[in-house]
Amino acid sequence: MLERDIVQKNPNIKWDDIADLHEAKRLLEEAVVLPMWMPEFFKGIRRPWKGVLMVGPPGTGKTMLAKAVATECGTTFFNVSSSTLTSKYRGESEKLVRLLFEMARFYAPSTIFIDEIDSLCSRRGSESEHEASRRVKSELLVQMDGISSHSEEPGKVVMVLAATNFPWDIDEALRRRLEKRIYIPLPNGLGREALLKINLREVKLEPNVNLKDIAAKLKGYSGADITNVCRDASMMSMRRKIAGLRPDQIKQLAKEELDLPVSVQDFSEAISKCNKSVSKEDLDKYEKWMSEFGST
Repeated sequence: MLERDIVQKNPNIKWDDIADLHEAKRLLEEAVVLPMWMPEFFKGIRRPWKGVLMVGPPGTGKTMLAKAVATECGTTFFNVSSSTLTSKYRGESEKLVRLLFEMARFYAPSTIFIDEIDSLCSRRGSESEHEASRRVKSELLVQMDGISSHSEEPGKVVMVLAATNFPWDIDEALRRRLEKRIYIPLPNGLGREALLKINLREVKLEPNVNLKDIAAKLKGYSGADITNVCRDASMMSMRRKIAGLRPDQIKQLAKEELDLPVSVQDFSEAISKCNKSVSKEDLDKYEKWMSEFGST
């Protein structure tokens, strides 16, 4: 069941598909790729990082980074969610956690990616915590600590890669095990421009479209928000063309009539319709948490 649900050999996302985030890419390469290339160096105190936690607002590319790790590093990719590890039978969930880590060691080098880890491993001892979820958390913590003891063979690296939008809800013991805690921020000016280029590489643009100016207007937008703006702008010409037409007339339209270059006006309209999804207060919370617990 786990194998059918989780093992993905190649998610097909390259480093180049992700704009900016050089520090995060460098750290992930150091944690995953270098131990595979130089196993004799990564021994003893230089052992590879067991866990990396990616923290940041929604839509900044945390899940894409995980997929790029799997593609670029050629490791087996275990994409785990809380539904994978829950069962109606008592004691079954902990066994699934143990089996997951045993499978990861078998397929090593491998990456176990746990998206939205706060849902699986929130703080222990809270009012609303159920005894069953407490046992799953304990098993996860035991297995994560046991990775290094089991994988003494060089090159047999098992790394836990986790992502969350709510780092302040994570259990303290898990925070210790995720040794590298990196902040994935909103894209800066250059990042926004690179994102626009990546999103618009299959679309024709009018010659007067200046991506630098558009990137400046998108300050405060996340990567997902910028993708939405590009999608909306690329559909504007089609919307204008089919306005007021009957279905049979729409079907007769030639592809050339609809596929027009995207103009500056299209972008202005799209930006006015798509608002940013991350507030200033949220960003302050992330920065405060990173200054206290960050480990880049």
